[in-house]
Amino acid sequence: MSYAVDFVNVSTTGLESSPVAPALAGLRANEARYFKNKYDFVFTVEPADGAKEIVDWVHRILKVERDIAIASPPLEVAAVEVENVRWPYVFYENGLSINVMYARDDPKKRAVGFKLSEGMEVPAELGAFKFARQKSKLAGTIRGSYFVIKGEY
Repeated sequence: MSYAVDFVNVSTTGLESSPVAPALAGLRANEARYFKNKYDFVFTVEPADGAKEIVDWVHRILKVERDIAIASPPLEVAAVEVENVRWPYVFYENGLSINVMYARDDPKKRAVGFKLSEGMEVPAELGAFKFARQKSKLAGTIRGSYFVIKGEY
């Protein structure tokens, strides 16, 4: 069942199995606030098991581009599409959030972003990346990194 993420009253709904559920919920709420403020878009999530094709698409890009396979199970997915940009999010049990910014008409505006919830370790599969820190009222300290997509998906 899908639902709109509330960034005023942050909830761990759907993320309860994560050891960093409150921080991951804050990270998810932070993304919801960004899309509402920038695009007036309501950030809606659904359980990952009901959005297999989105999870598979994200995982395919990770595998083909960087030979990355995420070990943690996906919990939730958001299918965002704004201004001709496909922008899916996958939230994982370990506290990781992955988003793909994929402009349909501009190959220069395509990237994969990683965000780590406060309190989680950098997963081994992402050990080669350097992470910058960002403060968030909703999520505490977020660590993020990204890489540019070269292929067509």
